[in-house]
Amino acid sequence: MDRGRGLVYGRRRGRALSPLQRARRETLLPRVAFTLPIEGRLDPRSLFTASPRRIALEIGFGAGEHLAALAEREREAGFIGCEVFEGGIVRLLGQIERKNLTNIRIFADDARLLLAALEPSSLDRAFLLFPDPWPKRRHHKRRFLSRETLDLLAHTMSEGAELRIATDDPLYLRAILVRLLAHPAFFWLASGPSDWRSRPSDWPPTRYEEKARAALRTPFFLRFQRRQPRG
Repeated sequence: MDRGRGLVYGRRRGRALSPLQRARRETLLPRVAFTLPIEGRLDPRSLFTASPRRIALEIGFGAGEHLAALAEREREAGFIGCEVFEGGIVRLLGQIERKNLTNIRIFADDARLLLAALEPSSLDRAFLLFPDPWPKRRHHKRRFLSRETLDLLAHTMSEGAELRIATDDPLYLRAILVRLLAHPAFFWLASGPSDWRSRPSDWPPTRYEEKARAALRTPFFLRFQRRQPRG
């Protein structure tokens, strides 16, 4: 994949930032944000001062509450968050500052660019929580979970790594399952309905889940594991 600008759909900016948010954007963001190397692969552990025991990636972290909760709980792990919406980025910066989180790095561009640049088998976990379902048929090509993206995830996730996906859209749920169950690199960690109808205790909630429940929509929680690579 070309390492230029990715195919991000949707807004990059919303309402004007507060003075405090602008200050965090100017002072804190440069310390935790990173760009991709022009050539060669990126070892995600090199992004952190202390080499983390595990690396996790959240794709589209929204306001960052899930990412920050995990980073606070697992300070020995390294967390990378991908997000293009400025309002979400500054919200996460606020949590990084308040909780003194030194184990989060931000990539403010399309996650597919990052996946294409990462070293093979360098991720131990990946999260895609409540992505835009793009419900209109003519927009289905904008959905993040394409075969190409799953191939990139499979290449960058280590054997046994876990991929967690959440959605509150039943039609998108079906599309996700069709994609994942057809991919040879992943298998579904579910033995019964409770495994995807209830959020696991170690899975922090998000404001999108709260909005879904308030609107009487049912959220679904899917867990997949990276199979042993063939050959």
